[in-house]
Amino acid sequence: MTTRSVIARPTETGYTGIYVHHDGYPSGRLPLLLAAYQHRFARDIEAMRIHLIDHVSIAWDELGTDLLDGTPKSLLKQLTGGERWPSREMNDIITSDGLPPERQVITEANSGDLSWGYVLHPVGVEVISLYAADRGPIIDWNTDPRTRFSDHPYLWLPGQPVPAFKPPRTTPAPAAPAPTSPAARPATHR
Repeated sequence: MTTRSVIARPTETGYTGIYVHHDGYPSGRLPLLLAAYQHRFARDIEAMRIHLIDHVSIAWDELGTDLLDGTPKSLLKQLTGGERWPSREMNDIITSDGLPPERQVITEANSGDLSWGYVLHPVGVEVISLYAADRGPIIDWNTDPRTRFSDHPYLWLPGQPVPAFKPPRTTPAPAAPAPTSPAARPATHR
């Protein structure tokens, strides 16, 4: 699904980043970014920024499960249902003047046609609903990637609680103690 977004790094005035054409909703993008940071990039924010922003020729068509390399298999299955697909750069762009396409650098000044922004800060990823605001809340990098995030743009406003639900429990709840046999119970007095 085409939900246009930007993956960016912070600057003094806002952010600068690269265009991503597909699947920009928080419910899909945040689990991917959180798991990639925690596992594939081993919590190295600069390595993640270089890969996602600097090493892209023009723009991303789609971010894929290759960003989840190194993720435990059980988490990978929970996030993707076991499916795998590669990240793809845009390489089929034809310009109206016949010149080679230019790199799609996005800043706060030219992001008006996009739906979502994801700014990779050292402490977490800032989620900006570009429909509603020019800033957004920051999701801590330690957040469980299985957390379920809302896709409603007006819930992602600065100063508001993060619109998310805790991840489902993956380990069974401790079993309740077995009832004792009637003979072992103390007698009640009447």
